[in-house]
Amino acid sequence: MLYLRNLSYHPPATPTAILKSINLELAPQEMGLVIGPSGSGKSTLLEILAGLSESTSGKVFWREQELIAEQLQQLGGLVFQFPERHFCGSTILEELRLGHPELGSQRVKDALTEVGLDRLSLNTPPHSLSGGQQRRLALAVQLIRQPHLLLLDEPTAGLDWSMRRQLVNLLAKLKNHWSLFVVTHDAGDLLSIADKCWIIDRGELQSVDPATLKAKAEQPQSVA
Repeated sequence: MLYLRNLSYHPPATPTAILKSINLELAPQEMGLVIGPSGSGKSTLLEILAGLSESTSGKVFWREQELIAEQLQQLGGLVFQFPERHFCGSTILEELRLGHPELGSQRVKDALTEVGLDRLSLNTPPHSLSGGQQRRLALAVQLIRQPHLLLLDEPTAGLDWSMRRQLVNLLAKLKNHWSLFVVTHDAGDLLSIADKCWIIDRGELQSVDPATLKAKAEQPQSVA
């Protein structure tokens, strides 16, 4: 269980806090979806959960244990927006083993099977993959670390409708084994698999019902 208690982030150089007393809970095998526009604080929240930034005040707990940044780095696996820009390996195998040269073939195979890439040659260059396959590979890179929490920044950004649908189906499957925490400016198809939703605006978080948001999104738009 992930708990955030009165989490705030106020760098000295900014006139107001970027995050203001954030409170939320996320259970195992749940997907939490944070929706907000650019500059709302959602990416900063993700970076704190990934241990890349430290909050100014407040606490993060996992299973009743308070965690510091170094522990959060071990807890979560972060998939950046446009993760393909961060690929460094010349092959799929090299990408998966970066920082983990000791990984055996079974761990590699299990991670690729989990994301539906097990039929590809391990010698395939990551940058030759389709956009959807690259997102899957980025997930496999994190799964191979065996995190407890998957953190995703705009996972469907830049994908066409078919690839978005495939990725949403994959995330629904991954939810059976991991907790997922997703931030996005456009919830879209992600609403159909979200267990909890929050709207973030100017650093303030408000809980909303996923079904209500989904129903509102499906309403026909009036024409002026």
